[in-house]
Amino acid sequence: MEGPCTCRIPRLETARLLLRPMRAGDWPPYAALMGSARARHMGGPFAARAAWGMFCADHAQWDFFGCGALMVEERATGACLGQVAINAGPLFPEHEMGWLVFPEAEGRGIAFEASAALRDWARQERRLETLVSYVDAGNTRSRRLAERLGAVPDPQAPRPDPADLVYRHFG
Repeated sequence: MEGPCTCRIPRLETARLLLRPMRAGDWPPYAALMGSARARHMGGPFAARAAWGMFCADHAQWDFFGCGALMVEERATGACLGQVAINAGPLFPEHEMGWLVFPEAEGRGIAFEASAALRDWARQERRLETLVSYVDAGNTRSRRLAERLGAVPDPQAPRPDPADLVYRHFG
């Protein structure tokens, strides 16, 4: 494992979105999503204690590994719409890109726009040669999103959950 990173957490902008560092105020909508049936494709729903640990780990990865989560904010309104992340560390066999959007943001292309921006940052700034996305086989929307992002199935890739599908980005 790598040592501590002294990197700055990036702020990325797209036409509609600001991808920004997490704030304590992001916890209530995150906790609501993770505690709901919508979290079933991520192993949930999660009790508040488990969701809090995940929320904190999403932020802490920036210090430990130079990657982590960014909250997705709508530039025009300032509304927090979800989260994208590049995960690393002992729970991930390789750098993994994940996404989640809050219910009000679904169907608007938010996850695609935010994930594409973070994927491009990972390639250009972090010089990562490849990313994977672990997707629950029953999560049709995430499977389609991975494919829209240009990822292809990689059945040989290691995965934390043997039941997950693995999509490889730019590999």
